[in-house]
Amino acid sequence: MLETNRPDEPEVVTADLPPVPSEPTLSYDEPIRVTPPILPPPSPKGSGPRGPSRILAALLGGLLVAGGFGIGLLVDDDAAPSGTEVTATTAAGTTQILPDGEEPVAAVAAALLPSMVQIEAGFGLGSGFVYDEGHVLTAAHVVEGSNSVVVRFADGNQAEGTVLGTDTVHDVAVIEVDTNDTPVAPLALDEELVVGQLAVALGSPWGLEQTVTSGVVSAVDRPVANINSVQVLIQTDASINPGNSGGALADRQGRVIGVNIEIFTQTGTNSGVGFAVPIAVAYDIAQQIVAGTPIETAFLGVTGEDATGDQAGALITEIVASGPAAGSGLQVGDLVTAVDALGVRSMTDLAGRIRSYSPNDSVVLDVIRNGESVNVTVTLGVRPADG
Repeated sequence: MLETNRPDEPEVVTADLPPVPSEPTLSYDEPIRVTPPILPPPSPKGSGPRGPSRILAALLGGLLVAGGFGIGLLVDDDAAPSGTEVTATTAAGTTQILPDGEEPVAAVAAALLPSMVQIEAGFGLGSGFVYDEGHVLTAAHVVEGSNSVVVRFADGNQAEGTVLGTDTVHDVAVIEVDTNDTPVAPLALDEELVVGQLAVALGSPWGLEQTVTSGVVSAVDRPVANINSVQVLIQTDASINPGNSGGALADRQGRVIGVNIEIFTQTGTNSGVGFAVPIAVAYDIAQQIVAGTPIETAFLGVTGEDATGDQAGALITEIVASGPAAGSGLQVGDLVTAVDALGVRSMTDLAGRIRSYSPNDSVVLDVIRNGESVNVTVTLGVRPADG
């Protein structure tokens, strides 16, 4: 329910908020569902602000204020002249010196926003970015069920794009479109991420195109189970909301490190726990889509459950006959505690780590067998179509 005052009075917006579940749930960062006049497709650049967006901004502003008690930053309202030092007084009373010109998030925005696009599918809005000439990378659930979409570029121009293919297991899709002179976003394909490093999210949350938020990389190699699969993702606290799906997560050098796809939430909106597909994984899948080759997923060939004793891990309860694990010497009753030295605490961890590899990759499993530590090397196979 939205209520507004008469036109001659200051606008006040209230809303009936949904009840908060007792436990957080995993939710795809879904594209905005277009139900005019709540959120119509964006107008061309230069056409002025849209009324519904103004109302939404007021609502969100109220929610932000309500959630920000106890933290404040007092700054001079007047902009500082270029080349000077800016002082800011915190609520605790300390003074900070902010050197002029050091704005890493602004630098990332300037470098990457021209490569960002908004995707308008038949049922809603999502995000994406030009990663190669003529191709846009996005999330599979943004274009689900669509063969063609409208791609809106940073300058407000738009073009019809063709969905080349999708991989629902990793939630990655590629759109073919005439990108003209749109710059290609640089990709950090070989970067080793560090927990705590700067992370910048770019996209169209709530249909508000060319939006930038920032935070940090909260965790790397985080196994996450969703409705389609288990995969290893980047976790970030950079604000991600519906409409950010398919947008870029970038580092301080302005390179894309991931594709934003989902959040943990109690309300359906950002709670500071978002996830992105690592760009190396997304790019590899995109290359297969463009080449028209089948997308194959790594396969270990085991069934298991979470360990129940003092030692965390994945307990193997069944081994698929003629599968990769069967030929490696892995046994029923083995407790897998790591894959290539990356810890495994549960069966979800094991499944996610295996999904991060490609068929024919060799991995070393740390295993506890009859109280003894052993290493088992497995060459991964191809997951069956019905597996």
